[in-house]
Amino acid sequence: MANIIAVTACPTGIAHTYMAAEALKKTAIAMGHSIRVETRGATGGQNTLSDEEIRTAQVVIIASDVHLEMSRFAGKAIYAISTSDAIRDTEQVLEAALELIKTQAVQTAIEEPAVEVANNSAARKKIVAITACPTGIAHTFMAAEALKKWAKANNCDIRVETQGSVGAKNQLTDEEIAEADVVVIGADTHVDTARFAGKSLYKTSVGRALKETDKVMQEAFSAPKQTAQTVATPAKSTQKASGVYKHLLTGVSYMLPLVVAGGLIIALSFVFGIEAFKEKGTLAAALMSIGGGAAFALMIPVLAGFIAYSIADRPGLAPGLIGGMLASQLQAGFLGGILAGFFAGYVALWMRDNIKLPVHFEGLKPVLIIPLLSTLLVGLFMIYVVGEPAKAIMDGLTSFLKNIGSANAVLLGLLLGGMMAIDMGGPVNKAAYTFGVGLLASNTFLPMAAVMAAGMVPPLALGLATFVAKNRFTPDEQIAGKASAVLGLSFITEGAIPFAANDPLRVIPSCVAGAALTGAMSMYFGCELHAPHGGIFVLAIPNAVSPLLAYIAAIVSGTLLTTLLLVLFKKPIPQVAVA
Repeated sequence: MANIIAVTACPTGIAHTYMAAEALKKTAIAMGHSIRVETRGATGGQNTLSDEEIRTAQVVIIASDVHLEMSRFAGKAIYAISTSDAIRDTEQVLEAALELIKTQAVQTAIEEPAVEVANNSAARKKIVAITACPTGIAHTFMAAEALKKWAKANNCDIRVETQGSVGAKNQLTDEEIAEADVVVIGADTHVDTARFAGKSLYKTSVGRALKETDKVMQEAFSAPKQTAQTVATPAKSTQKASGVYKHLLTGVSYMLPLVVAGGLIIALSFVFGIEAFKEKGTLAAALMSIGGGAAFALMIPVLAGFIAYSIADRPGLAPGLIGGMLASQLQAGFLGGILAGFFAGYVALWMRDNIKLPVHFEGLKPVLIIPLLSTLLVGLFMIYVVGEPAKAIMDGLTSFLKNIGSANAVLLGLLLGGMMAIDMGGPVNKAAYTFGVGLLASNTFLPMAAVMAAGMVPPLALGLATFVAKNRFTPDEQIAGKASAVLGLSFITEGAIPFAANDPLRVIPSCVAGAALTGAMSMYFGCELHAPHGGIFVLAIPNAVSPLLAYIAAIVSGTLLTTLLLVLFKKPIPQVAVA
């Protein structure tokens, strides 16, 4: 009697998935063999195979019409076919799979001694990692470099996959995952960990992976082994808060390309005049339709949809998108979108985990029951509970910002500017940025201007300081200063992180002071920014920023203040080699 395990999956996860599973079960039992079948569909896995079942299995049958991660079956005899073959030719499929047991037995007898020698001689640990931040720009790649440097210094092999705004780079292969001793996930957004089932896995924030690399890696090597259904997670006291933040930033990360593209296209429409888009049939009107009518219209639905996706995976996407669209239609703004996303995600998650159906009807859950019930609940919740209060809050906030007095404008600018510099791309920075971006949909442009101007100051000032006061920076910092200046011009605040990490007590207060001054000046002068990103390059677009000279003055003033404070606070380095 053979011990068989199987996985069945089809694109919808309904008919063929369960028909193939039933056919394999009945035929295998009739042939006198033991079998366990895992089914995979739109709501995830059902009857998930345990590590022990995989370990003791003699052969694995994969009856699938979609891509499945195979790393957890490393070293096992695998027979792969389509679900149709498993349904129509079940007995032949099982016989062919059983033949693999004999083949593997012969190969194992030949290869086992060589494998043992190889394992005994292997001294270097193997690490695979993923880094991801909401924008997928600076933190993602800086954390990846930090992990690589640690691995090199500690005699380890490492491969890092970066998941940024343009997708995944240096994607990990099944073979690399199978050979890894530990998996490290440094991410502030949702990362699918299904392919790491059975591996020692450690999850942390991208900020910790960058700034506390040694501590993170020490903790990673002592992380518990992940099963097919569990992942190593932080302590319960921090898990809920960090989870909420991660879900929010996942939504922001998917929303951001729409906002950036839409905002820049809207800014381009102003080249022809600030109100040229009102004339139908013109290029300016077409640009406004693309940026405002399409890209910005999708902003809140995508924010809500991917917050829900981060919480409940695919089941949360439909109710989240629809809830976000309702928030937009009800003029509840980004606050309504955030509420819709979280409500949709947790409702879909509860339904996925708690609604139990007979096996023959299980396939109805992902395509009928969860989308119908969750969307209905979310829609009614938005219309009767959230819509009006959220709209009132957004209307009040918009009215306040549009009629803000100079004293209140300065205070708000000080706050937003300081937040942009306090952690340079971390949670506080992202909170200020999200606030500014969210208000663009309400045609409120003051906070966005203050946020971008303030975010440019820390890296610009550090680049300038390494030029005018070279004796206060090491040769490596002087080189990094040039890159920091370029990043500052591009509105990438993370360019200041290496300096802040080396000397936080002097660098961070200096940066906060300059950024706060810039934010306050921007708000005081009533500067408006119609694009959510782009740095100095946006300033070249006519009417994208107004008033332009006052905006430039705010950025220059904050940069000079931070540079002056850095020169005053930092002490000369003895015998420093000037680059």
